[in-house]
Amino acid sequence: MLKNYKIADKSIWQGRIDDPNDLESYRWHQLVKFIDLNEFNTKSKQKSYCFIGFECDEGVLRNQGRPGAAKAPDYLRKEMGNLAWNNDLNIELYDAGNIFCAERDLESAQDNLAGAVEKILSLNMFPIVLGGGHDVAFGNFKGIHNYIHQAKAQKNIGIVNFDAHFDLRPLQNGKGSYGTMFLQIADLCKQENKDFNYFCLGIQTYANTKRLFQTAKELKVRYELAKNIKENNLSQIKDDLNTFIAENDFVYMTLCTDVFSAAYAPGVSAPQPFGLLPEITLDLIKYVAASGKLISFDIAEIAPRFDEDKRTAKLGAIIIYALINILSGNKI
Repeated sequence: MLKNYKIADKSIWQGRIDDPNDLESYRWHQLVKFIDLNEFNTKSKQKSYCFIGFECDEGVLRNQGRPGAAKAPDYLRKEMGNLAWNNDLNIELYDAGNIFCAERDLESAQDNLAGAVEKILSLNMFPIVLGGGHDVAFGNFKGIHNYIHQAKAQKNIGIVNFDAHFDLRPLQNGKGSYGTMFLQIADLCKQENKDFNYFCLGIQTYANTKRLFQTAKELKVRYELAKNIKENNLSQIKDDLNTFIAENDFVYMTLCTDVFSAAYAPGVSAPQPFGLLPEITLDLIKYVAASGKLISFDIAEIAPRFDEDKRTAKLGAIIIYALINILSGNKI
C-alpha cells in the first residue's frame, strides 16, 4: 500500500476541443485515464504510458538550492494537456497521481515513489515520473531495481543522465539530497555486487569540484562536458552512447532541466547560462529512447515560481511528447 500518495486531480487536464466527435482531432487531455495505484491491478495489453508525480523540495532544501520544484508535476500536466495526440488511438495514457513528501521525510518519499514505479512496471506500463527535485532519481531507480529483482532477473541497468552536475556528493549526516542520488545508487549497486553504469551528459566544469571529478573517475562514470555537446560532435557522442547502451539490458533515462541554457529553461533551481541547446539535447534523448531498452524516464528540477512565460514547463512537455512518439514508433 502506497503512503503519502494522492490520486490525480482530473480538473488539471484541460485544453482546446477542436471536435468532440473526431478522434483524430483529439488532444492529450481528452485521452488521459485516471487510476489509483493502490487499487488498480489490470495489466495493460497495449502500449501504455503512466504519469506519476513526485511533489518534493526536500532534497533541494538540504542542498541549499532554490525550492519550488514540488509544484512542478501538476504544472507540467497543465502544459501537456493541450498537446495534440498524433499517435495511434489504441495507445493509452494514464495518470496515477502524485507521491508527496510529508514532514520533510525525503527517504520515505523516495521509497514510496519506488513502490509506485514498481507497480506501474508490473502493470506493463512505461513510467514517466514528473519531479520534483532531482532526488526523484533515487526513488525511480529503486523502483526499477525492485521490479527487476522481483522478476528474479540478473540484468544490468544503465543510467543516462542529462545534467549539469554529477550528483555524486557524499551524504550529510547520513541523509541524501538532490546532489547525492547517483552516489546512493552506486552504493546500492556495490551492496548487491552489481555494476554501477552511469553516463552523464552536459557536465559543467564550473559546477563540479575536483573532488566530484575524482569520484566520477573512481566510479568509472562516463560523461560528456556541456561545451563538447555540439552539432559537429553528435556522431561521436551517439557512438559512445551506443556502446554504453549495448553493455546494459535496460536503460533508465533522467533529465535535470538545469542542463539546458537558461535562455530556454529559466525555471530551475540552478540556471545555466552556458547550458545545452534543446534541439541537440532532444536529438540525444530520442536516440536513447529509440534503442528499445528504455525502461523508465523522469524529468526534474522545474520550479514554476522562476519560470518566465512557462518556458521550462513547455520545453519539458514537448520533450515528453517527443519521447512518447519515439517509444510508440511514431515518426511525427
